[in-house]
Amino acid sequence: MTIRFEDLEKGTEIGTREITVTRADLVAYAGASGDFNPIHWNERFATAVGLPGVIAHGMFTMGSAVQLVTDWVGDPGAIIDYQTRFTKPVPVADAEGNNAPNTGGNVISVSGKIGALDDDARTARVDLTVSAPDSEGKDQKVLVKAQAVVKF
Repeated sequence: MTIRFEDLEKGTEIGTREITVTRADLVAYAGASGDFNPIHWNERFATAVGLPGVIAHGMFTMGSAVQLVTDWVGDPGAIIDYQTRFTKPVPVADAEGNNAPNTGGNVISVSGKIGALDDDARTARVDLTVSAPDSEGKDQKVLVKAQAVVKF
């Protein structure tokens, strides 16, 4: 499906997405990004520095969230700007035992809607709402002012 700028309206929802993140995802991301800070993989270290446990990389969270916009527009090159503020960490619980693929981890929830349209530039600003449960299971916004600008 091709999205046409002329068909867009402010307030239109572009969709939702849930991203499951596990400790294995964090290790893989650390290898890809070069960010081996132990708060992203070592429970003992993370709690020693005052965190509730291991937390996801901020850039992992940010990159995972914008995938909703990439999937919606169908062209990652159409995203000409993307920015956010990090507000809360995403705790990532350890799976209990080697044979427990459905335990541990966390789920990042993302939803997006058209926040603004610029007719002259033919751009749409997509506002993202990004949340995840904290270490007690209470839902919290982990990114605020998450906005991607898409050029048509």
